[in-house]
Amino acid sequence: MRKIHCFFTILLPLLLVSLSACLQAPQTVTPVPSAAAQSATFTPNPPANTLASTQSGSFTDPFAYCAAVGTIDTPDSRFNGPHMPDVLAQGLKKASGAAADAPIEMFTTGAYWRCMDGKVYACTVGANLPCDSKANTDKTPTQAENDFCQANPTADIPAYVTGHESIYAWTCKAGKPEIDQQVFHVDKQGFISEIWYAIPAPGQ
Repeated sequence: MRKIHCFFTILLPLLLVSLSACLQAPQTVTPVPSAAAQSATFTPNPPANTLASTQSGSFTDPFAYCAAVGTIDTPDSRFNGPHMPDVLAQGLKKASGAAADAPIEMFTTGAYWRCMDGKVYACTVGANLPCDSKANTDKTPTQAENDFCQANPTADIPAYVTGHESIYAWTCKAGKPEIDQQVFHVDKQGFISEIWYAIPAPGQ
């Protein structure tokens, strides 16, 4: 009986020491992220042919550029090619019906292009055509037109007075300006449609 008592006397302190160590040991818990958090940290790579991948301005082909941006009045920094690519100058020369011996410089200098509905459109200023301006659809006579008609009561008003952007031909009647007829139409982006030509991609 004394031996049993001695055994428990030795064993009990050991048990207390072990229990105390277990209670004081820090427990490491690895948090499990929620489904929303896991979803937020997963960012898939966008397809290489999306518009987002072109923000660095890697386009040199005007047809690929317009197919990507859709509609824009002036090419932006995403296009890295020349002001008037040769392929567009050649296409504009053909589309405008210019003579075969017309110098190509007519379609590279003073020429513009833009995108509408994913297609390329081009215009050359030629004889003072307003490629860089949108159409003027105002039917209210300007002061310049009034002054012209006071000096020329029955004359047709020339374009340098009305402005080349006007879609109307103006005339003077009894010293007052009036619209004689509409001579141009306006496309969906507000430009004179008769001076802008759709340029097909090579091979189309």
